[in-house]
Amino acid sequence: MDKPFAITLDPGSSLANKTGSWRTERPLYQNGLPPCNDACPAGENIQGWLYDAEEGRYQDAWRTLVADNPFPAIMGRVCYHPCQTACNRAQLDQPVGINSVERFLGDAALSEGWTLPPVEVDTGKRVLVIGAGPSGLSAAYHLRRFGHQVEVRDAGPKAGGMMRFGIPAYRLPRDVLDAELQRVFDAGVELTLNSRVDDVLAAKAAGNFDAVFLAVGAHIGKRTYIPAGESAHVLDAIGMLREMEGEEKPLLGRRVVVYGGGNTAMDAARTAKRLGADEAIIVYRRTRDRMPANDLEVQEALEEGVLMRWLSTIKHVDADHITVERMELDDDGFPQPTGETDELAADSLVLALGQEVDLSLLDDVPGLVVRNGVVAVDERMMTGSAGIFAGGDMVPSERTVTVAIGHGKLAARNIDGWLRGEPFVHQPRPALATFDRLNTWYYSDADKTVRPTLDLARRLDSFDEVKQGLDESNALFEARRCLSCGNCFGCDNCFGVCPDNAVRKFAEGSGEGDNGRDYAFDLDYCKGCGICVNECPSGAILMIPEDS
Repeated sequence: MDKPFAITLDPGSSLANKTGSWRTERPLYQNGLPPCNDACPAGENIQGWLYDAEEGRYQDAWRTLVADNPFPAIMGRVCYHPCQTACNRAQLDQPVGINSVERFLGDAALSEGWTLPPVEVDTGKRVLVIGAGPSGLSAAYHLRRFGHQVEVRDAGPKAGGMMRFGIPAYRLPRDVLDAELQRVFDAGVELTLNSRVDDVLAAKAAGNFDAVFLAVGAHIGKRTYIPAGESAHVLDAIGMLREMEGEEKPLLGRRVVVYGGGNTAMDAARTAKRLGADEAIIVYRRTRDRMPANDLEVQEALEEGVLMRWLSTIKHVDADHITVERMELDDDGFPQPTGETDELAADSLVLALGQEVDLSLLDDVPGLVVRNGVVAVDERMMTGSAGIFAGGDMVPSERTVTVAIGHGKLAARNIDGWLRGEPFVHQPRPALATFDRLNTWYYSDADKTVRPTLDLARRLDSFDEVKQGLDESNALFEARRCLSCGNCFGCDNCFGVCPDNAVRKFAEGSGEGDNGRDYAFDLDYCKGCGICVNECPSGAILMIPEDS
C-alpha cells in the first residue's frame, strides 16, 4: 500500500502559518496596556476616556476620568503630561494632545454642572488626612467613595496646598481650583482649616481615627548661606508665591534676581515681571540642559523677557547689586568655580533652591523612619507605624501635582484594604502595546492641535491664564487622533478581511466575543493565515502557537 501523501514545510517558510488543517498558529484577541496609561502617575484610564470622548460622549468620558482623578480641570492645566511623551503617535507624527482633552472635559463638567452620585456606603471607619494639598485631597476623595468618614486638616487658611500657594494664577485660575476642590467636599469629606497638627498620634487618638494619611506639602524653602549686607533684600520663592494669595503683595523692586533652576524659579521670575519688575534674571549654576525646570516653563519665561544667567553662582548680596561668580563644568559635568566675578544690579534676591517638609508632627512616632528629609513607606504607602500612611511631598518621589494625586489614590486603596482586612491587590498588567504592534498605514497624518496662548502684551501686565483651552470641535478632533494602542475599537477590519469567514461578529457593546470583545474566532474555519493580525490597526490581535 502506498504511503499517504504528506507535505513537509520549512518552519522558516512564509507558508508555515498558512497550512489549513496543519495550522501551527492561531489568532487571539488580546488587550494591551496603552503606553499613555502606563506612563500616567495618577493611574488614569486615559485610553478609556479618550474612547468615550471621540464618540462625543463627554460626560461618560468625564466619569471614567474622575473615577481615578478628581481634578481633571486642574490637571489639564498643570500636569507635565508624561502620557504624551510615551504616546505611540509621536512616532507617526505628533503625540495626542491628551492634556488638552482632559482640560476640555474638566472645564465642561464645571460649566455644565456634572456631579457624581452620592456615596451610599458607610463603613463606620474614620480616617484623618493631614494636609489639604493634591495628595491629601485625592486620598480623601477616594476614601470617601469607599464609604469611609474622612476629615482633612490643614494648617493653612485655604485648601489646595501647593496647587494654591505654589502655582501662580496665570497657570491655574483660582476659580477653577476652588470649583474642583469643592467636588471633594460635596462628596462628604470634612475640612478643617487653620488647624495645625503637631502630634499625629495624639490627633489620631483624640479623634478616634482608625487610620491616618500624612500629606503635608513641602512648604519650607531651602536656604543657603550667602554673605549679605545689612540692607540686602533676600526672600525665598515659596514665601513670595504664598504672599500672592494674601492682601499684601510682595515688594520686589524693579530689578529682581532669582537663584535656582526649577519650576519654582520660573514661577518666581514670571511673577516678578507681572508685579512690575523691569528686569527679572534667573541665576543658575549649570546649563539649560541640566535645568530641572520643565522645558515649557523655561520657554514661556524666555518669551516673557526673563533673562537667564547660566553657569553662575551668587557670592555676595548688597542693597543694590549682587556679586556673581562664573562657573565652568568639569569633565564629569559638575560646575566648578573660576574666581571670575561680575555684578548684577538688583533690588531683591529670591531664593528658589528647593523645598522641604516640616516633619515635626512625627516626633516620637514608633517605627516611623525618616531618611533625607522624607518618610520611608512600603509598597502599600504605609510607614513603619501601623495604620499611618504617607504620600506626596512627604515620601521619596518626584514632586509634581500628578504624582501626588496618584499617591493619594494608591494610598486610599491600601488604607481601604487595611481597614477591611482585605489587602489591596493590583490587577495583572497586560503587555505594553508598543508601536511596532500597530499597523499605522490605516492612519493619515494629523498634527496635534495647538492650544491658543494669551497675547504676550496681556501676559506681562496681568495674571490672566496664559494657556487657553480647546473648543469642542478641536477637542473632538484631538481625541480622535488616538490610535487605541493594543485594544479593539470595533473597526470591523478582522471581520471584513478574513478569507474564510472565521470571524464572528456580535452586537455592538455586547461583550459576547473573545476577551469581552464584540468579535470571536471560529477556529473550525480559521486556517491561521494571519491576515487579521496584519490588518488590525491597533495591534489587538496576536498569533499564538496552536498548542498554547
